[in-house]
Formats: sequence, C-alpha cells, structure tokens
Amino acid sequence: MIRILLYPFSLLYGIVISFRNFFYNSHIFSSVEFETPVISIGNITVGGTGKTPHTEYLITILRKEFRVATLSRGYKRQTSGFIIADSNSDYHQIGDEPTQMKRKFPEITVAVDKNRVSGIKKLLKAETAPAPDVILLDDAYQHRHVNPGINILLIDYNHPVWEDHLLPYGRLRESATEIRRAGFIVITKCPSEISPITRRIIAKNLQIKPYQDLFFTTLEYDTIQPAFKEQSILLNEEELQSYSVLLVTGIASPQPLVSYLSQKVKSLINFQFPDHHNFSSSDISSIESKFNAIDGNQKIIVTTEKDWMRLAQEENIPLSVQKCLFYIPVKVHFLYHEGRTFDEKILNYVKENISNNDLHRKKETRRTEDRASNQ
Repeated sequence: MIRILLYPFSLLYGIVISFRNFFYNSHIFSSVEFETPVISIGNITVGGTGKTPHTEYLITILRKEFRVATLSRGYKRQTSGFIIADSNSDYHQIGDEPTQMKRKFPEITVAVDKNRVSGIKKLLKAETAPAPDVILLDDAYQHRHVNPGINILLIDYNHPVWEDHLLPYGRLRESATEIRRAGFIVITKCPSEISPITRRIIAKNLQIKPYQDLFFTTLEYDTIQPAFKEQSILLNEEELQSYSVLLVTGIASPQPLVSYLSQKVKSLINFQFPDHHNFSSSDISSIESKFNAIDGNQKIIVTTEKDWMRLAQEENIPLSVQKCLFYIPVKVHFLYHEGRTFDEKILNYVKENISNNDLHRKKETRRTEDRASNQ
C-alpha cells in the first residue's frame, strides 16, 4: 500500500527525465565528443549490476596494448573536484571502487571527478600521468554531457527492466526505452547456462536494434584470500567445507554471493550493511560479537573485495578478527564463448580511433608548420 503511494512521484520523475532526454536527443542540450576513445559502462537501474567487475574486465583486455584511464565520480568519497589516485589513495579520498581498481591495476590511471567532461579534459592534459589511449567512464549512462564512442549498458538478469517501473515506485533511473542509446547490452549475473529460447525472449523484450550487440555474462567467485596476509590462516576449498562463515557485506545485491558460499561451507550467517557502507568502530565490534557467538573453532569471516577496501582503513580491527578475516574476489565470465567477440569489438574500436586520432594530430601538426613557414 505504501509503495503504491509512490506511483504519482514516479510519473513526475518520468516527465522530468523524458524532457531531459528529449532535449539531448534533439541537440537542444549538447554533448561533448572526444578524439580519444571513451567507453561508458553503466545501467538504468539502482542497485548492483556488476559495474566494477565488468570495468575490471575491460581494463584487463585493454591494458596489454593501451594506456588505460578510468574516471568515476568516486561515490561517497570525502573529497571534491578532480583527483588522480596514487598508491596511497584510499576510499576516503577517491571512493571504494576506484581504490580497488588502483590496487589491482597500479599501472593504470585512476581518476575521480563528478564533472565527467572536465575530468576527461584534465586527464588528457594531466602532468602527473601520461595521456591515456582510452578512458573508461564508470557509471556514466545517465551522464549525457559526454557522448562516448561505446555505450555499454549492464542489465541484471534477475531484475528484468521491461517488468520494472521508474523511481521511486520501481528501480529504473530512466525509461526502459532509453536502452536504445546503448551500443552494447550485457545481461549480467546470469545462471551458468541459459537456453536459446530464453536468450531470444530477452532479446525480444529488450527490442534489440540492428546496431546493438547483446551479450550474457555470469559472475565467477575466485578462491578466498586472507585480508591480512601476515595474520590469516590459509584455507583451500576442501577445508572450507568444514567451516562456519560470517559473511559481512555492504553491497547492493549480496544474494548471489550468499547462495554461492552457502554451498561451499558448513553454515553461513549474512551480516548485511547498506551499499557502500563506511564501517565504524562500533560496526567492527558488532562483527566481532556476531563472530564470537558462532559455535566451534572452525569459523572465519568473509567479505567482498569492495567491502575490504573500506574495512582495511579501519585501524581498530582486533587481532582475533584479523587472523580470521578473508575476502573473495569476483570476475566476469561471458557465456557461449561470446567473450572473444566482445574483446575484438572493444579492441578494434580503440585501435581504429587511436589511428584516426594520430592521423588527425599529424595533419594538425603539418598545418601548423605550413602556417609558420608562410609567415
């Protein structure tokens, strides 16, 4: 009943968003294009669709050949303006997801700026880092001030957008018709197998256009890692089966991880915090109390890699918790061997646009030299 009362607000929100998109589509509001290849990764729903692991997947395939930069707003950071991360940057300065990317890929440039246009311009002119060959915009599907070369839209398999409604009645940030702006559509968090008819139904419901590519991915959890390498015990998958687990999560959709770990361990308790939660000393005390209440000696605490970026900044973690604290990495896997096609399309786009950019620069250099010689 309470949710129904939100429906009029969804209608009002939809009118505002529709006018905004109409102004951009009609070029009344302008979008900025850049010669440097720009790839946007985002969604049209609130909640987790797997943006971080998909961005990391892009970094992995691109960093072998190109100088890669990521740009995000740095959600919940305690700073403002444009910042380029270094090895000492933490989530207070740049947010948890950029911190995770910088620590996993120290060779790439990681930057934050709420103003994406300004952030890209500063990245291209930055003196503290080489100019990137390609820029990845995190969570930027609604940031239409930038017109990216490739727009990647992520949709959670478990939350079909064609059955959803606009905020605040539903989960949609904008109408499902705006799927048409995407060049690549990725259905995320899929089961390990999807029947061909299910794929066709999804494509039909999304009204896939000829210029759009549709992909399906699932999340694969890696071996749990000790959070404090000098403190934690080491466990293999077979040993894990005899352990009770306190799972600590501060992410939007912990259920897939809960389901996965429940099959791998003796017993599991999920201690759930809000998405992007900043852990306090009292939170650590609560975690310790819940952990101590679990019977037996064979027990550990497991958290997500993103949550660990925030937990790691808490200085008052007791040694008894440190030696039992683990995190679990996650990575993207494309179904039906579609990863090769996805990789080729991404790499070809960057290669072609870098070549065009280099050719443009050479032409501009020659024009400048010709003008100078004629004066």
